[in-house]
Amino acid sequence: MLYLYFVLLIGGVFLLVAGIIEQRRHYAALHTIPSRVLVNGIRGKSSITRLCAGALRGGDLVTVAKTTGTAARFIHPDATEEPVYRKFGIANVVEQIGIVRRAATYRPDALVIECMAVMPALQEVNQSKLIRSTIGVLCNVREDHLAEMGPTLDDVARSLCRSMPENGICVTAEKERFHILQEEADARNCKLIYADPETVSDEELRGFSWFTFKENVAIALVVAELLGVERKVALQGMYDAPPDPGVLSVERYVAPDGKRLSFANVFAANDPESTLMNINQLLDLGAIRRPLNVVINCRPDRVERNGQMGEIIPDLQPDNVFVIGHPSKSAIDAIPADWRDRAVDLGGERRAADEFMPTLLGRMADGSSLVAIGNIHGQGEELLEYLAELPADESAVEEAPEAVVSAPQQAQRLDPYASYPTAYEERYQATQTQEIPVVRIPQQPAASHGDTAAAYAGAPGQQRADGWGARDGAYAAQGGHGQAAAPYGQQPPAQRQPRQPRQPGPGQGHGAEPAPEPQASAWFQAPPVRRPSAPQQQPARPQLPQGTGPDGHPGQPYGTGRAPRQPHPDEHQGRPPRPPAGDGGHPPRA
Repeated sequence: MLYLYFVLLIGGVFLLVAGIIEQRRHYAALHTIPSRVLVNGIRGKSSITRLCAGALRGGDLVTVAKTTGTAARFIHPDATEEPVYRKFGIANVVEQIGIVRRAATYRPDALVIECMAVMPALQEVNQSKLIRSTIGVLCNVREDHLAEMGPTLDDVARSLCRSMPENGICVTAEKERFHILQEEADARNCKLIYADPETVSDEELRGFSWFTFKENVAIALVVAELLGVERKVALQGMYDAPPDPGVLSVERYVAPDGKRLSFANVFAANDPESTLMNINQLLDLGAIRRPLNVVINCRPDRVERNGQMGEIIPDLQPDNVFVIGHPSKSAIDAIPADWRDRAVDLGGERRAADEFMPTLLGRMADGSSLVAIGNIHGQGEELLEYLAELPADESAVEEAPEAVVSAPQQAQRLDPYASYPTAYEERYQATQTQEIPVVRIPQQPAASHGDTAAAYAGAPGQQRADGWGARDGAYAAQGGHGQAAAPYGQQPPAQRQPRQPRQPGPGQGHGAEPAPEPQASAWFQAPPVRRPSAPQQQPARPQLPQGTGPDGHPGQPYGTGRAPRQPHPDEHQGRPPRPPAGDGGHPPRA
């Protein structure tokens, strides 16, 4: 028995030492990344992560990002991405350690990462132990995950606040429960900044080739400004960023019987409020039109959500309500009695799409729209694969708005690790690999911290309890570090200049092509002249409040950090070229 106790003691000591070493290695990787942005909330986290990363890349900041939504992706500094491999397909917050270690190899200026924790305790661990963000993002508070974070929306708001950085900055677009977020921010000595969606104009929103919301763009613009990226440059970087696979999309198909239909994939909006917001936006933009048909996909482990989708049917006013998945009764019983006669039960556990899709398409009129809500897993994936095999409706391309026109078909590139449908991956890769024109915007002088504080003096129409707004506004009015910053809507337009394609140096970038070899006669001409390359100018960054360093002592300001690391030149760069092998250095024969 004593031997067993001795083995247990030795094993415990070994695990303790291994844990301490692992923690120190992780913190060392975190210290190499000066700015860390943690995106949390209920809906739109993946899109905001991509928008923030694109905005920072537009400002020439080396940025690494990672999403966790419909398809977990690791996004490299050159905007290329790859799926996050998960053993047995199970997501775990521990994978953030490997993501941080891999991101640190780029020596980036910023890391934008999506929070993948749902339980309140795990959210706090994700912030305090795994990411230690300097800038937090809390996009919204919606009715979802009530079993883990509820039961009320106020409880959900307080649970999400556990990801706020202590002695840092948090950006939010949540207006209804801003006072709750402010109380939690004050308890953590965190400065809460409200991102007003009204500061994003309709013209700026039309610059996107995919559907997004003003709240998401406003949050990304605030994060970019905190890190010293000018507004116009940040917008151009967001325009160039590839969309998330689960982004709101509309496709047009021709059914086997010749009927035309417009299909809107709203599976990513899992809560009723986001679902209504997405569908109303599509109707307002003209992307879909009435007559409107709705298909609800049910899951046995989301019975409560199935009922929530059935309750919003009167707000949508569809002609038909198709219910697929299992148990379909959970959604049909939640539909009000006045609309229940329009419900068609096509559900069933593990029912193939070939069995229910002919009935679904047969009840739809020519030129009508079909909206898919609920959850994508299960028969929702079967529905997407069936529709992807239908021919596209080419006659509707000229009539559709510019934002709805589908991307041109590109070469097929499948993802061996993705767990989502093959047809869904094909459409996403086609959109990701299209060529987007890049425009270079002249750099503007960055605003100082006094300007930023004056522009974000609390929520609109509300005085901060801690006096931040009054002190910052008065300080900026007296001069401070600069004049008071104008609101987003009053920024003077900047003249855009065409961006020249960047030429990567030796060993830089992913997939960089080598320089073409010179002609044979060039080997015997004058040796090349070595010219020093001009240093790249980095955008100025505002001076932000001093934070706490990794070891608990006052450290570098949040969001400033060191200048972006210049790539190490290749050891053979600048040497005169060596003559071709085999001729002994003699001139070629006549």
